[in-house]
Amino acid sequence: MPDSSRPRLSVIIPAYNETRGIAATLLDIDHYLSRQPYAYEILVVNDGSTDETVQIVQRFEGTVAHLKVLSNSENHGKGYVVRQGMLASRGDVRLFTDADNSTSLDHVESFWPYFSAGYDVVIGSRAVRGARIAVHQAWYKELAGRLGNKVIQVFAVWGIWDTQAGFKAFSAKAAQDIFSRLTIDRWGFDVEALAVARLLGYRIKEVPIRWVNDANSHVGFSAYLEVLWETVKIRLNIWRGKYGEVKSLK
Repeated sequence: MPDSSRPRLSVIIPAYNETRGIAATLLDIDHYLSRQPYAYEILVVNDGSTDETVQIVQRFEGTVAHLKVLSNSENHGKGYVVRQGMLASRGDVRLFTDADNSTSLDHVESFWPYFSAGYDVVIGSRAVRGARIAVHQAWYKELAGRLGNKVIQVFAVWGIWDTQAGFKAFSAKAAQDIFSRLTIDRWGFDVEALAVARLLGYRIKEVPIRWVNDANSHVGFSAYLEVLWETVKIRLNIWRGKYGEVKSLK
């Protein structure tokens, strides 16, 4: 039997007003993980939801194995609750995935070989060869995403083609080292996490995923502009040495 005191995988789900889909997401994750040979934990981090999200998740605590809830009384932002979950979880690998299940958890199977090969950060991507977008965003959001990625690459993480997909995994060491240094609480946290990972010398692998757009997503067009402004702030933080001592890049 696996040692449940030390999960191999922690799944972190940031949640804000997810009444519509959180139950289906939890059932899908439970269906996948309950068939795996390794120990795991599922951590839903509530970001000050004003609907019944917390109550729905709590009803599943008795039926979904190793499910826990961290709840914040106020909304702080996705970056804040992902950071909270990464630092509170115990898994050898810590993965955050969106509550809308836009990328199903079985994609993690394609991540394990890269961790075995020595990568520290493995991220799902909609922009590399082999990726599939089953349901697209509105054209203007996709265009903004492509143009924004050019800015993000120049200012923060050259060579990463999709920084914003909500399916990213970190080794325990990388998670503690990276997320303990992050400063951005909202949409730009993905960029900051990857930029800090690079600064600290952690190896990053971008892996294709199948992604389904959620028509009820909380990500509005203004979020794209917010990410670009936060990317500029990240570059300023790097210049000022705000992220601390760095290592040689790998």
